[in-house]
Amino acid sequence: MWEGITVPGRNFGYFVHEGLSNLRSHAFMAFASVGVTAACLLLIGTFTLVGLNAGANLDDLEAANEIVAFVKDTYTEEQARAVEADLLAVPNVSSAQFITRQEAMDDFTREHPDEAMFQDLDPGILRDRFALKVDDLEILSDTVALIEAVPGVDGVRVYEEVASGFLTVRSVATLIGAALIGCLLVVSLFIISNTIRLATFDRQDEIAVMRMVGATNSFIRWPFVYEGFFMGLAGAVIAFFLEWGLYTFLARGVTGSDALQIFRVIPFEKLWLPVAGIFLGSGLLIGVGGSLSAIRRFLNV
Repeated sequence: MWEGITVPGRNFGYFVHEGLSNLRSHAFMAFASVGVTAACLLLIGTFTLVGLNAGANLDDLEAANEIVAFVKDTYTEEQARAVEADLLAVPNVSSAQFITRQEAMDDFTREHPDEAMFQDLDPGILRDRFALKVDDLEILSDTVALIEAVPGVDGVRVYEEVASGFLTVRSVATLIGAALIGCLLVVSLFIISNTIRLATFDRQDEIAVMRMVGATNSFIRWPFVYEGFFMGLAGAVIAFFLEWGLYTFLARGVTGSDALQIFRVIPFEKLWLPVAGIFLGSGLLIGVGGSLSAIRRFLNV
């Protein structure tokens, strides 16, 4: 009767119906499996989004961050300009902009327009300087040390703490996210696998009859695959919308806080497509993988 029927497309309606029937017969376990899958994907998605935002802020910082290298005040402007070649020769330094004492004073007075005492200061009290940009903030400390060693440089101003903070956040998010992905995928696979295994135990008499009359293992397996597929899909959809709501809520909190204005939050509208793809792929991998694991052990194939 079932002999040779192994192509899922020819029996799509039957497989879907049987898969949904299995879900109804183990509604509580199916609900728990979907909930665990959604929770796991939500945690994975959260750490992934934190890592993406930390990386984006770090890229912005690399583009905007400047190292100010002060030239010795005994140097003439011509001597000071000659230091540029040595600074550009420092590894990781991408550009060097020379700023004269007068230009530095003009910038200073523009930043303090309401302070009358700063308006008539002699530019000679300042030093010529270079505004430097670097390619990689991860080696900022080494770069600063090399800049300080350049002849003619008499001090460096750099905000290493800010760069270090972003690097730490990105590294921690990446490390924890990778560990969580592994652990949570295993947990989700285990839960769904046990749910499918319960369904096979309940239907073991029916499965035995099907095998006796010639049903192939593929034909027996597909309803359980669809059951896992639906559970994984449901978990992915729930996790996606929860992630959307949570991310939007937190993003509004960050952008509305004066203390956190330094952080740029990537709008979810720019991330939803890859996030949806990751959730869908992970959910289906968990669901289908768990079902295949369970039914394979049962069928001993």
